[in-house]
Parts: sequence; structure tokens; C-alpha cells
Amino acid sequence: KTTNDSIITEIKSDGGGTSVQTAMIVFCGVVTITSLATAIVFGEKLGEKVTPISVAAPTVVVNTGAAALGPNTFTSRQPRAGENECEGKKVQIDNVDCLIDALENVLPQAGGNVTMGFTGELNVGHEPIKTPYFQNDMCPVNVHWHLGTEHLSVGEYDEMGAGPNTKPGDMRRKLAAGEKVRGGFRCHHYDENDAKFTTEYDWQHCVGMEVGETYEVHWPHSAAGACGTINQYQTPFYDGVLCRIGVLGDLSRLPHQVGVQGQVFTIVNDEDYFYPDLMRGMIVDGEMGTEITKYTGSTTGTSRDNEICSAYSPITWQVDRKCHMISASTFDKMCADMKSQRDDMSDDLYAHGSRELVDPKFTANNQHNRALEETKLV
Repeated sequence: KTTNDSIITEIKSDGGGTSVQTAMIVFCGVVTITSLATAIVFGEKLGEKVTPISVAAPTVVVNTGAAALGPNTFTSRQPRAGENECEGKKVQIDNVDCLIDALENVLPQAGGNVTMGFTGELNVGHEPIKTPYFQNDMCPVNVHWHLGTEHLSVGEYDEMGAGPNTKPGDMRRKLAAGEKVRGGFRCHHYDENDAKFTTEYDWQHCVGMEVGETYEVHWPHSAAGACGTINQYQTPFYDGVLCRIGVLGDLSRLPHQVGVQGQVFTIVNDEDYFYPDLMRGMIVDGEMGTEITKYTGSTTGTSRDNEICSAYSPITWQVDRKCHMISASTFDKMCADMKSQRDDMSDDLYAHGSRELVDPKFTANNQHNRALEETKLV
């Protein structure tokens, strides 16, 4: 008997009366017939009768998930325990005074205004990465997100956006993951009369998330990450960014070795907006991930504002200027994937607070607004 959750392999013989053995492999309801030639030629030459092949019929049970699990049930399980080469690799650098240190030492800040045509006022002598990060020997080392947006893209996510807890012009604080955090700008998609923005979702893995709300997702990338290994993804993200810090040398090329992707979403309860691999980086599909502002800035978060600045600077930012709808299940799948990493990423399973918009005088003047340039291989 064949079911959708089993593999049955049966090898039949006619007792040696023919020169062909038939193997019938049943895999998840699909039957494949493969003819296996025997060594009868050698037997005939020696005048010997061919002995029939006798093979026990093994049964391997495979859980396909078709019966037991629903379409939005995502499982997670950490791999076997082992050494995490990136653990504790964060280098603590204290925040600095914006007016004194950030300006004097040319430490551009993020998140800034990424509206088409905007240019910051801080004169910097470096350029951001203009090509996809993977073409610069960099990989994503973390994923996390912020309530509302830290960047500003007028007409897409700004002070006139709305959500289930905010009206246009209202960016009040809101509870997220049990703590008060600062919410940023919102998108313009939310419609309280449309069920996909108001129907609750049964979250299994993400914490404190809400349908209809706006979130800005960040994927820190680094040339010093444990790229291609089981330790690639880390929380805090600094451990991943600085995992193999020797690769970064004297830090003079930091803007071309460390960068962040940023993309903004409104959560909907609609499976038409499902993407299965949000953990791996910015979605590039249709208009998603095509209108990108590239500039240099810093790390973000609510411990910084326009008085206290981040000293983790300068690094490249590549930010999608558009806001996109995405299914709640996409985020929950991402959280399940995060829980399946060797490093404990539980501190990034909820929305972090948003830094207030960086003043133009602390924003670099090197914005590039074209689509990402592909490096052509010759």
C-alpha cells in the first residue's frame, strides 16, 4: 500500500527465467519503472545458471507534512550543537556626540531620507557599494526588523502613513514584544475596511507582530561573516558582521566591506503575498527591490538620535524606496528559519524600536538612486 507519507521499494524477480530484473520505486504516490540489467552475460559464458537476485523490500517512511501539517505551519529545529566561531565577536564602540564627534570624524548616520532627489549635507570622501552585496564577497549575517520605518520615503512610508494603531500624522509609541518602543513612519497601504489588513493571524514563531502594521526589515551583510557555514547568521548582528574581523584589515575600506539591505513591508493576512525565503535577503521580484537608494550611514536603533550618534560608521546602506505588502505567513516562516540556526536568534524575533529620522546635516551627501548595477563577467 502506498501513501503520501511513505516510500516503498520493491524489487521483484521472475526466478531467473529472464535476463531482466524490474525495480518498482514508489515515492510519494509517483511510480517509476526502472529496468536493471543482470550479469547474465557472464553467467552464460561460464555455462552457469543465473541465481535470482534476492533483496528484502525496505520501507522508508517519510513525513511529507501533507496530512499532519497545515499550509501555514512551519517547523523549526536547531542543528546539532557545535562550536560557534562568531560568538562574542562584537567589538563594543560607544555612541558619540553627534555635533562634535560625528561631524568632526565624518561619521555619517542612518536611517536617513531616501526619497528620490534627496541629498544629505555631510560631505564625505567615500562612496557606497553600488552593486549587489554578493558580488562584493559579502553575505547576510543577520535579519531583524523595526516597528514602522527608520528611513523616510515621501509618498511611500512617511508621517502620513497609517496602521492598526496609528492615524496619518500619528507616530506614537506602541507596545511591541511587551515593551514600549518608538514606532517610525508607516506605509500608505492600510485599509481598515479590507479584511486582509484586519484579520488576525495565528503567529507561531514571531513575537508581538500585527497584521496591518508596517515593519522595516534589515539584513546586515559583511565580508567578515562566516559566509557559507552553519554559523553565518548571528544575534546580535555585530557578532556576524565582525566574526572574522581580520578580513576587514585597517577598516579603511569599511563602506565596501559592510553593508545593510533595507526593505519595508505592510503585513497582510493574504497568501497571495507569500514569499518563502525572507530570511536570506531583500526580495527582488517585479517592482520589489528595484528602486534602491544607496548611501553610507551607520548602525541604527533607539539608543541613537540627533544628539547621540553611532560610531559604527561608515557602512553602506541599500534601501528600497517602495513599500510592499507581504503575508504574515512570510514573516512567520522567516522566524521559524531563524529559530533553526545554530546561534540563538530569539532576541530578533520581535520588532525593535525605530530611531528618529536622521537630520540632513548628519546624512552623507553620496546618495545614488539608480537600480543596482550588475557586475558583468568577461
